[in-house]
Amino acid sequence: MKSILNTRKVFLMLFAFHLGLVVILTGCGYKPSSSYAKKKIQGNVYVHVVIDLEEPKNSVLVKDALNEIVVGQFNNKLVSKRSLADTVLTVQPASIDTQELQKDEDGYVNLYRTNVNITVSYVGPNGKGTTSVSGSYDFSVDDGSTISDAKRFEAIKIASSKALEEIVSKFAIESFKKDKVDGDENKTK
Repeated sequence: MKSILNTRKVFLMLFAFHLGLVVILTGCGYKPSSSYAKKKIQGNVYVHVVIDLEEPKNSVLVKDALNEIVVGQFNNKLVSKRSLADTVLTVQPASIDTQELQKDEDGYVNLYRTNVNITVSYVGPNGKGTTSVSGSYDFSVDDGSTISDAKRFEAIKIASSKALEEIVSKFAIESFKKDKVDGDENKTK
């Protein structure tokens, strides 16, 4: 009989704890930042990249990085035609450059930084806008060697991915500000 009472007490305590936790988290209005970012990117997504005529491969690397973010971070479906999309993202590499960071004792450069600046425009069910993001990636090369194309493209892809990861936080901030302004306007009415 005592074991049944003890089991009931434990069950009631666990139930009360979980109920309290649910009330606290929902009562304070907590939402993860990704839920705000997802308001900008909704439904099927079409990614359009403005091709850089001097370096067309760079544009493809940027598009691949954005596709990974749309699928991985926003959990949206990519479509191959603009007409099938609910949201259209237009990506334009603004600048891509590589700079020397460090030389060895013989005067050869052995550490580089690739900087990528990207402009992203979006048109979706909740409006349109433009934002700029940037990312960088530091990499080294063997003593006395030059940067191979493979190493350079890898650096551009990683720097582009880092830049485009900023989109999640920028979209979340924009959506949060809009929700806050809309909420304040509704309070004054």
